[in-house]
This record gives sequence, structure tokens and C-alpha cells, in this order.
Amino acid sequence: MRNLLRTFTLILAVGLAAPVFAEDAKPFTDAKEVNLLNLLPPPPANDSAQMKAELAEILTIQVTRTPEMAARAVADAEENVWRFSDVIDNPKFTKENLPKFTAFFDRIVETEAAVVDPAKDVWKRPRPHLYSDLVKPIVPLSKSGSYPSGHTTLGTLMGVVLSNMVPEKKAVIMSRAWEYGHNRVVGGIHYASDIEAGRIAGTVIAQTIMTHDDYKSEYEAAKTELRATLGL
Repeated sequence: MRNLLRTFTLILAVGLAAPVFAEDAKPFTDAKEVNLLNLLPPPPANDSAQMKAELAEILTIQVTRTPEMAARAVADAEENVWRFSDVIDNPKFTKENLPKFTAFFDRIVETEAAVVDPAKDVWKRPRPHLYSDLVKPIVPLSKSGSYPSGHTTLGTLMGVVLSNMVPEKKAVIMSRAWEYGHNRVVGGIHYASDIEAGRIAGTVIAQTIMTHDDYKSEYEAAKTELRATLGL
């Protein structure tokens, strides 16, 4: 009985000390508060001149992208803030060193999905490879709606938040966020207008959640931990 009690106590202690992982993260807002159907124009029609032009851009990139461009696009298929490691340029910028920062950005990731996915489901724009069999994506495939780009929304949102935490690197962080979105076109999985809409969506989401009390408190804790860890 005593051994059982000790085991239970140990399990409880470990559980209470366990970090918050992505599956436990809750979004800071949702599609009810940030309704993209009311904020963005609809995507270009399938038979429109714009759709044909955007498809032509994808096909041109498909035959002109360099191995380096392709590698960046493949790597940027990951949806997390650690893709900004190259511009933060500090070996201490890791999940292991930044538990509060990590938990905070887990919520940022969930926020993008909560806002963007409902709009995708309404517009149902076909992905480039589903619209034309000439398109050969080099990143993981998706059958979800193409518009707006969730990756780009998240990249923009992360870029805005991270650049506010590290204003000394705002220019390179936002440039990286823009590249993160464009790499969805390079990868053959999104159209240019998906990227443009994602950048608008990410900016609007950032502006909205900055007014929330839970965001403010968790942001300050994450920012303090980040800057202390990086020696800023």
C-alpha cells in the first residue's frame, strides 16, 4: 500500500511539473472573433485570368528553382517558431532552454488553425496540384482548401510577435516571415494570392490577440525568458 501511494504521488508530481505541449495548447482567439470571411476577398475563380497567371507562376518556379530554394521550401513545411533560428542566430534559442516561450508559441500555432481552417472549409479553393496535374509539389501534400495559406498566416503571426520580443532583429525576422510564406509557392502547394491573404490574416490575428489579457501576461513571461536566455 505504501509503495502504491509513493507511486501515485510520484506520478502526480511529474504530471504537475510536466511542460505544456502543443496538444494541450489553447488558441488565443477563433473564427468567431476574427472572421476571415468578412475580412478577405474571396479567392480568384477557377476559370479566371488571375488563376491562370498564378498557376503559370508556380509552373515557372517549378522548373527554375535551385536546389537551395527547394531545400528551404521543404524545411519550411514545419509549422513552428524554430524556423526563425537562422535569423535569431543564437545557440540558446531552443525548446529545451525556453519552456515558457515554447508553451506560448504552441498557443500561437493553435490560434492560426482556429481562425484559418473554418475559412478554408468555406472557400474550398483547390490546391495547385489538385487544379492541375502539371504541378508537382516538393512539400507534403494537403487536400484542405488552399486559401488563405495557413502556413503564411502562421509565419506572419509568429514574425510579428517574435519581432516585438526582439525588436533589435525586427527587419530580419519579418523578412524571414515573408520568405516562409513565399516558400509555399516555391514548394508548389500554394498560389500567390493565398500568400497575400495569409499575410493579411496573420497581421489581423496578431493585432487582435494583443488586446487579450491572457495573451498579454503569457507574452510578457515568454519575452522575459527569451531575452534573458539570449542575453539581450
